[in-house]
Amino acid sequence: MQVNGEQTTLAEPVSVADYLEANGYRPELVAVELDGEIIPRDQRATHLLTSQSTLEIVQFVQGG
Repeated sequence: MQVNGEQTTLAEPVSVADYLEANGYRPELVAVELDGEIIPRDQRATHLLTSQSTLEIVQFVQGG
């Protein structure tokens, strides 16, 4: 699987929501694109990542 341009290995398929939580992302502060499609926050638990997935995670940063 590829995450933000870097190869990573999955032991088993996992949902986007579970991947974000396991890797320390705050779901309310990120936008997610899976295989070229933006995944709405309320659908992240139903979209599974596999070894063939391409995931892009964009983290929002507050500042002034």
